[in-house]
Amino acid sequence: MPHADSAFVPHGLTKTQFWDHVHDQLSALLDGQRSWVVNLANTSALVYSALQAFEPHFGSGDRAVNWCGFYIQSSLFPKPKTFVKETSQPTAVDFRHLLLAPFCGKPACQLINVEPTKAKGVCADAFRSRETVLVPDVEAYPGHIACDGETKSEIVCPLIVRVSDHETMTVGVFDLDCLAPSGFSEEDKVGLEKIARLVANACDW
Repeated sequence: MPHADSAFVPHGLTKTQFWDHVHDQLSALLDGQRSWVVNLANTSALVYSALQAFEPHFGSGDRAVNWCGFYIQSSLFPKPKTFVKETSQPTAVDFRHLLLAPFCGKPACQLINVEPTKAKGVCADAFRSRETVLVPDVEAYPGHIACDGETKSEIVCPLIVRVSDHETMTVGVFDLDCLAPSGFSEEDKVGLEKIARLVANACDW
């Protein structure tokens, strides 16, 4: 099957059926690939395209999801391998910032501060709380960072991976914006959290 066909959405699905379908399609697409860059790129493309095809719940009109993508801990990004002066000093691990990662939509904020005293916005709150944040009205959300003035609602799911039998780590967030107020429901929250778990566990970080 051509990879682009993964975003095909059958007619007449309920929201629960839609998210189960997207999860199954994504699971097959990610199978055999462990690069987080590749997997996050394909995840954002598949989910974004599937939502555009999912009328009347989202689609490409005034209920469209206008941004779908990821922010990842800056320390996890590949280091430059050319034109870098060699040093014997170890590189400090930076847990203070999230950087823009693969996404679909308009250009977005490049960096999100997640330091305890400086963190603000939906992505930072989801990252620090390690819980999904569903925002029906972004203008009413304290500290909201407006990357696109057309966005009316938002949902952000943390990406949590197990690093040992007794320890987990939040590596980033999965962020979606919608043009409509109250664009995301509890059904969407459940479906997106399932996708976030799938993606987090499908990658080598």
